Amino acid sequence: MQNELVLLHGWGMNQGVWQLVQAELEFLHADEVRSVDLPGYGNSSACPHPYTLHAAAALLSEQLKPQSILMGWSLGGLFALYIAQHWPEKVAKVILVAASPLFAEQAQWPGIKDNVLAQFKQQLVNQREKTIERFLAIQAMGSASARDDIKQLKQLLNHYNAPQEAALTAGLDILQQQDLRPLFAQCPVPVRAIFGRLDALVPYKAIAKMAALNSAFEYEVIDKASHAPFISHKNEFLTAVKSML
Repeated sequence: MQNELVLLHGWGMNQGVWQLVQAELEFLHADEVRSVDLPGYGNSSACPHPYTLHAAAALLSEQLKPQSILMGWSLGGLFALYIAQHWPEKVAKVILVAASPLFAEQAQWPGIKDNVLAQFKQQLVNQREKTIERFLAIQAMGSASARDDIKQLKQLLNHYNAPQEAALTAGLDILQQQDLRPLFAQCPVPVRAIFGRLDALVPYKAIAKMAALNSAFEYEVIDKASHAPFISHKNEFLTAVKSML
């Protein structure tokens, strides 16, 4: 019996984003593959108050079987690392997809500029749909199939409920404020990762910094991919996952 593979989506999204690769992942893994909604997103009605990474991760951990493999994309990567540290009996391995233990740019750490996240927060209040669309556009930046990627992403997401306001606001706070580098450095389970070289949210330069923190960390970079490699470069992505499983 293999470990269940659990797929965690990113900010503003839902489990629908994994539909393009879920069948192939099931074939590769030959065991149960499950995509779940983060608290407050999609079909997850559970939304902690106040919404913190700890409270939301605790809710998520309750849904996991022991020794799960967590594949976290973007914000989902922070959840995966956090759960691995706090509920290690639930996690056998973490696979990060376009995710970093620290998303915000800091001295000596490449990341998202503070004003970008602040702008998103401001716009979220007035124009939720437009803000999420802008975020989708950033995710596809640099990818040769950017326009098609965004269209595809939107179609997949529309099969599920819109995210709750509290989850969106808190999600941006988590991306802006959480620094899981100490946790990443001491992670009790193996951490693997897949990156896109053209990613605007997890800059290529951040990868070497991550490798310096955790000597057991292994990763692959897809050259022409951006922030959603499993959509823009599906075959390369699946090849990378195969070696990590």
